[in-house]
Amino acid sequence: MDASSFSRRSFLKRAGVLAAPLIVPASVFGGWRAAPNNRVTIGMIGVGDHGVARNLNGFLAQPDAQVVAVCDVDAGRMRQAQELTNKRYGNKDCAAYRDFRDILARPDIDAVMISTPDHWHVPISLMAMRAGKDVQCEKPTLTIQEGRIQCDVARQTGAIFQTSTEDRSLIVYHRMAELVRNGRIGKLHTIRVGLPAGQHPVFPVAAEPVPPDFDYEMWLGPAPLAPYCAARCHYHFRWISDYSGGALSDWGMHLFDTAQWANDTERTGPITVEGRGEYPAEGLYNTAYAFALEYTYANGVKMLADGQGVGLRFEGSEGWVGNTGWIGKVEASSPEILRSVIGPDEIQLATCFGGEHRNFLDCVKSRRPCYFPPEIGHRCASICHIGNIAMQLGRKLRWDPAKEEFPGDDAANRLRSRAMRAPWKLDA
Repeated sequence: MDASSFSRRSFLKRAGVLAAPLIVPASVFGGWRAAPNNRVTIGMIGVGDHGVARNLNGFLAQPDAQVVAVCDVDAGRMRQAQELTNKRYGNKDCAAYRDFRDILARPDIDAVMISTPDHWHVPISLMAMRAGKDVQCEKPTLTIQEGRIQCDVARQTGAIFQTSTEDRSLIVYHRMAELVRNGRIGKLHTIRVGLPAGQHPVFPVAAEPVPPDFDYEMWLGPAPLAPYCAARCHYHFRWISDYSGGALSDWGMHLFDTAQWANDTERTGPITVEGRGEYPAEGLYNTAYAFALEYTYANGVKMLADGQGVGLRFEGSEGWVGNTGWIGKVEASSPEILRSVIGPDEIQLATCFGGEHRNFLDCVKSRRPCYFPPEIGHRCASICHIGNIAMQLGRKLRWDPAKEEFPGDDAANRLRSRAMRAPWKLDA
């Protein structure tokens, strides 16, 4: 189906639903709607590098999940994912689509895994939830407005929604957060977040012919019209502001989540942000490749973030705890902190050491919230977004996490959202 011929009403009719208010979540009928073989049926939307290596393989490893369809605008990647799935199950039952709406229209699919570029995360999530699907979706959102709408639609539809990152299932990050929350370093006052640097400046990239197996129009979707070149798509979309927020939003969603978790601010956010960023002077990429940011919370905690390399450090009145590198071992200012045992009457942070996919499947069946639900994911993404906005404007900003706005700052508030290319719209 061509995008220009699509409307929300035609999709809902195609999916067997006339209008969003008439979509009734499975929870209304007493919980999970089991497939005949008691497995959760999954449709994979986006099967690129991470979509296969992390997410498709993650679900194929689960005995109570059945991947029944894969979808990608790159036909080569779509076929490879289909072959991998069929090989895993020893059959040829996995369907393959170029248009994600074909997956959403199937009533036999319980849930979808969305592993597309960032600018597609929320539009597809909204359509999936309104079509009665539970959703696991890669991070981050593209704008603050999109994140808020995503949270609201998840609540309205009763859909189970998992913000897809593995951090909360990793022992080192869970351990650090519990130690801080239970006062093992005294009163927390500073969080240091190290992130990777972004893409460095590159020379201008000329337009190229669109590969015959690549639906570039659908890849762009709601993003502005732009000439095709390979350096724009697949992994490299991260460095272009039309599709993502650069290294800050790509890796920030990981490390900022643990920072929020440890600071007990996962459902709110900082009240000020300031910093600087360095941007390519020319070429295709236009997100910050170097940055230094300072966030301040209402409880007085300061969070300092830069692109000097991955790491976390929580500093308190009685010591510190942290690590260096991705999933680096936990270190602390004293052996006593490292040996500390979290007692049964202390704060026990919810996790699932089986991983994000295991947690999602468990929650689809139980109808309980996932360990990284949309509200917490949205608040984490908002930290990335307000940081990018502060760097773009080049000045310190006040942020009201309750109202999700920059008080009295019209220029900053305009950057909380952006237009979408017709015919796509959020349809809040």
